[in-house]
Amino acid sequence: MSGSIAFVGDGLTAGGRWDEWFPAYGVHNLGMSGDTTDELIAKLDVVVELQPTAVAVLIGTNDLGWRRSDEYVVRNTETFLVVLRKRLPSARILVQSVLPREREYAPTIQSINRHLRQFAPTQRARYLDLWPVLAEPDGELSPMCSNDRLHLNAEGYAVWVAELGPALEALFGQSPTTSAIPIQQA
Repeated sequence: MSGSIAFVGDGLTAGGRWDEWFPAYGVHNLGMSGDTTDELIAKLDVVVELQPTAVAVLIGTNDLGWRRSDEYVVRNTETFLVVLRKRLPSARILVQSVLPREREYAPTIQSINRHLRQFAPTQRARYLDLWPVLAEPDGELSPMCSNDRLHLNAEGYAVWVAELGPALEALFGQSPTTSAIPIQQA
C-alpha cells in the first residue's frame, strides 16, 4: 500500500492516531475539535493543496450540537463532496457515517447517514457505515466505546480502526476513476 490520506472532520478525527494506525500511508490529520460541516467546506482549499491520494471524511456530530437539521448536514457534506470531486478528480474518497451519540440524536443521525450512503456513489466515493459496530440497539453510542456518549475512548477508536482498515484497503485496491462515464442521451 502506498499513497496519502487526508483525514478531515471534527474532534473524533482529530483524536485519531492515524499515522500510527496506518503507517503504510502518508497521513494528514485535518480533524479539528468543534468543526462542523461549515468548517469542512472552509477547509477545501487546504485539502486540495495537499493533493492527497485519498480523503476520508467524518463530520456532522457538532452540527447536531448546534441543533442543525439533518438536511443542513447533508447539504453541506454533499457540497463538500461535489467540490472535492471537481477539484481532485482522481482522489479516492471515503465518506464515513456520522457516529452515534446520545440516543435522542439517533433518528437525525440515521437520516443523515441514509442520505450520505445514497449520495456517496454519485461522487464515486465509498461509504463506510460505522453505526452497526458503535451503536446500541436504542441508537446511543456504546458505553464500551465512550465515556461521555460523544467522544470515543481507546476501545471506540479500536472498533473504528478495525472497520476503517479494510475500507481503506478496498479504497486503495480499486483504480481511481478520473472522469465520469458518459451516458449517451437518446
